[in-house]
Amino acid sequence: MKLTTVTNVSVDGVMQGLGLADEDRGGGFERGGWALLLVDEETMEYLGGVYGRADAFLFGRRTYEIFAASWDAMADPDGNPVGAALHARPKYVVSTTLTAPGWAGTTVLSGDPVAAVRELKERMPGELQVHGSGQLVRRLAEEGLIDEMILLTYPVIVGQGTRLFPADGPDSALELVESRATPGGVTVQVYRPAGRPRYATEVPEVPEVPDRTS
Repeated sequence: MKLTTVTNVSVDGVMQGLGLADEDRGGGFERGGWALLLVDEETMEYLGGVYGRADAFLFGRRTYEIFAASWDAMADPDGNPVGAALHARPKYVVSTTLTAPGWAGTTVLSGDPVAAVRELKERMPGELQVHGSGQLVRRLAEEGLIDEMILLTYPVIVGQGTRLFPADGPDSALELVESRATPGGVTVQVYRPAGRPRYATEVPEVPEVPDRTS
């Protein structure tokens, strides 16, 4: 099974509280809702296609609860491509405390998340998508379990909040396989992990500047 992560980030890498003002105030975050008004028609169409191709979804606990509070509460989810996919496909949530999820089609992975995801990838066909779920994405990246990363970058600098990647963490080279920009300024990049990065080991020689004073 192909594992794809889908993350909405600001230019400075913030992924926290992008939807509503009070969506996620963890850590004293006060700038929620930074992406909602920047989502244009082309972005929604693209996301609808991404969600529609998923065979199953995987969430961390916090993102699952945010999604359930909005998408599970929709009166007519089939009228929205994102809502229709979320309701129709199996959902997995990594949690050691969630015992009775109310969203139909949800399975709780309460053990070792890495082992559970490896098992899903080995026994299921298709595409498993992780939306949001920053802590889970960072763990999956450390374990080399991500096959493809989709980043949607919004034209805003939030200035505070949880970033997708920590200031100090594992490194990875990436292969760019798709790139586009929407009329509203949202950029979409699709990457595949490409092993370890290459680092320059020698300082390049600086060409001597001719003396033009004489």
